[in-house]
Amino acid sequence: MRVLLLVLFVAGCTVGPKYEKPAAELPEQWKESAPRFADDGRWWRIYEDAQLEKAVEEALAGNGDLLIAAARVDEARALLGEASSFFWPTVDAQAAASRQQISTRTANTFPAFQREYSNHRATLNVSYELDLFGRLRSNAAAARAELEGSEASREAVRLALAAQVAKSYFALRSLDEQVALTRKTVALREEALGLQRKRLQGGVISEFDLRQLEAEAAVVRAQLPPLEREREREEVALSILLGRSPKQVFEGTVAVRQSFEEKPGPPAVPSGLPSELLLRRADLVEAERVLAAANARIGVARAEMFPSISLTAFLGSESAALSNLFSGGAAATWQIAAGVTQPIFAGGRLQARTEAAEARERAALAQYQQAIRTAFGEVRTALIAQSRARESYEAESAREAALSQTLRLARLRYENGVASQLDVLDAERGLLAAQIARVDALRAHRAAVADLFRALGG
Repeated sequence: MRVLLLVLFVAGCTVGPKYEKPAAELPEQWKESAPRFADDGRWWRIYEDAQLEKAVEEALAGNGDLLIAAARVDEARALLGEASSFFWPTVDAQAAASRQQISTRTANTFPAFQREYSNHRATLNVSYELDLFGRLRSNAAAARAELEGSEASREAVRLALAAQVAKSYFALRSLDEQVALTRKTVALREEALGLQRKRLQGGVISEFDLRQLEAEAAVVRAQLPPLEREREREEVALSILLGRSPKQVFEGTVAVRQSFEEKPGPPAVPSGLPSELLLRRADLVEAERVLAAANARIGVARAEMFPSISLTAFLGSESAALSNLFSGGAAATWQIAAGVTQPIFAGGRLQARTEAAEARERAALAQYQQAIRTAFGEVRTALIAQSRARESYEAESAREAALSQTLRLARLRYENGVASQLDVLDAERGLLAAQIARVDALRAHRAAVADLFRALGG
């Protein structure tokens, strides 16, 4: 009884360190307002763009990186199943047949002794390892933490993918608007050139003036091919993000909303969100689970220095003739055994494994702490980028409005003979630059919103 109580007491012990989630010094709340979280995690609906929602859903269904992350979750789940299987006995069946001849030179031979004989054996074997020092429990705990880390990694990939799709989508929309503005300006320049050629024929302007106007028109035409090239490149990149087939990437197009002259939406609000919410971010959960797994691996390494006890048993029958193996002519055979293995000398290998596991835990702790710092830095950067992008948009919009009036006045002055055509062209050039800058500021604001949701963990 005392031996049994001692075994039960030792079986409840583990030699690995107890894991506690590291504490982190966090700010009490955000320094600025943060957008409201989407109830179902589909934060991209804040843009109110049906084409964007379709694009994100397509990416979540077919993107290669997300499929890889999902496969790694399945792998981790299978590895946890393998680690948990060691808590149960192993049962297997074994059959063997042999034909043997005994040498006449050994002491085991006697006159008239049959030197050649056959042997057939069938047994049912059971083996079980007592987890006295928690090696199996620590191994299962590490596998469970790694599964949770893989699941968090999948969510991190999902969130980053949605943010990247949103940014690429709005970059494509921005380029569409820039191309449209440039084409409109080119058409106006070509129309003006046609009029000036007639004026040259009538002797109203000189050839020098006409060539200057042609050069100005060529400058605007030269802006169009790079914009179209960037648009095609962005569309290809977005097609790859969506997980489309090679044929679709090469030949297909991405449907985007054709709506220009939009403005940034109002920021959504509540201020003073507790900063502990950020610790739920998927990549931080993954880093913390990696740390927990590394801690459990120390227990596995330390347990290898202690005795291991294995229980084995078999039950079967043995016969000289195969036909009698499962009949009355066979002899029953069985065994119950216990074995203890205590490492004594391994050249320092076990101690080295423990030290390596402890070093991996220290590295995982440093990575977790660094991930927290990076996460809060990303949130602050995204908040600043969002507010500064809105300021840029407002400034560029005011600039565009002022240059629109400048162009209107320049045309009036030109029609009344007070200014030259080059003054009109200068005003058109400035207005086009302001319009493109306003469109790009709107894109930057939308990208900053996507970065903020990604930084906040969705």
